[in-house]
Order: sequence, then structure tokens, then C-alpha cells
Amino acid sequence: MKALPLFALSFLSLLPLSSHAIPLNDDFAVLVDLTVASDYRTRGISQTQNDPAVQAGLTLAHSSGLYMGAWSSNVDFGAGLKTRQEVDYYAGWLWQATEEVSLDLGYLKYAYPGESQFNQSEVYGILGVYGVKFAAYYSSDAPGIDSQQSSLYSYVSYETELPFDSGLKLRYGHMDFKDPHVYSSSGHGEASYREWEVKVTHNLAGVLLGLSYIDTDLSQTQCLSNWGFKDVCTATVVASVSKSF
Repeated sequence: MKALPLFALSFLSLLPLSSHAIPLNDDFAVLVDLTVASDYRTRGISQTQNDPAVQAGLTLAHSSGLYMGAWSSNVDFGAGLKTRQEVDYYAGWLWQATEEVSLDLGYLKYAYPGESQFNQSEVYGILGVYGVKFAAYYSSDAPGIDSQQSSLYSYVSYETELPFDSGLKLRYGHMDFKDPHVYSSSGHGEASYREWEVKVTHNLAGVLLGLSYIDTDLSQTQCLSNWGFKDVCTATVVASVSKSF
């Protein structure tokens, strides 16, 4: 099996001025992020074979906008692979021009204990303008068919508040590889795929409840050829419960 271990840092938009952060002094604060989800989907692909995930993140932020931290989740790639955990390390700088305009630049390192062939790194940039985000994540060492290759994930998203402490998030993403990465039943190889998500959230006494519809344009054959299973790329509904401190 050839897994695609990837992670979207949506919560970084809260830093470093988040009201949820725990202040250490006038310049430093810590953000703890805990999530339980019915599936760990990233860029449209399940990392847990459609099973639940428990996730936690810890971020140290400075008033200048600099931040660093780590995030972890259980994973299951099947096929007898040993790793059962993903650990991500990241560092970056968030520039908050106004309340509605921001720029987030950073570096990510993905690590998989027991299966180092899935380890990779990315640099990313996220521009936020009045609820709309334009993001790009570039990797020069993404896992390939026979060796490492480059990849570029980009997305455009929109987030807005709804009545009754609720919210709506929309995302449309494009995953592009340097070489063909997914194959149809005819043997034709594609170097890219698209994915999208519609998510409704509700804040209940400080706990964020989420319900997402997630899908890709991958066929079951293409999904099987790269991830080893037909159903880890198909449409699904994911429920989540998150808490930030």
C-alpha cells in the first residue's frame, strides 16, 4: 500500500491572538487543541480506514506572530504496516494585518514511527482575506510510487459565522504530483485529483461540534491503486468534537 499522509492546519488561523490560548506572560501563550472524530480525513483521503481518530496538538505562540508546535493522531494504513501514529512538527509566522486580513507562512514535518518511508516535509503559505483563504503546501520529498517526488496541494476556502453560535466552512482543494500517482482500471495514470468539504460547526459551551461532508473526484479503482482500499477516497460524513485551551 502507498499511503498519502497529509494534514491541514486549519486551527493555525487562531494564532497567536486566540482567546482560547493560555497566556504564559506578556509575549508567549500556549494553545492546546483536542479533537475526537469519526474519521481522520485529510485532503479527502481517510488515514484511519474510515475508523475514529483521537487527535491532540500543542502550539507555543509569540506576540510577534512566530509559533511552533506538534500535533498527533492515530492512523491505520492497513496492509500489515506497523505505524499506528502520525506526529507532525511545525513552525511558522502569522502576520495579522487586520482582523480580516492575514498571512501564514510555515514549515511542516510529518513523521510515522515504524514506517519512515512515509515521512515527508512541506512549506506552506495561507492568505486570509475576509473569510476567504488561498493556501498552498509544497513538498519536495512526498512518497512516490518507487521513490520520493514533489507535490503541491492548494485550496481555496470560505468561512463565515451563522446564527446561534454556528459556522459554515467550504473548501475546494487540488492535489498535484510531479509524476502519475493514481491509476484507472485501464492503466491510465493521473498526476492529480480534486477534493472538497462542506462543514457546519456549532459552539456548545466552549466545545466545537462539527459535521462535514467530504468527497473526491477519484474513482474506486484509482483509490485502490494508490491507497490499497476502494472506500478511503469516497464520499463520507465526518462528525467531530473539538476543544481548545
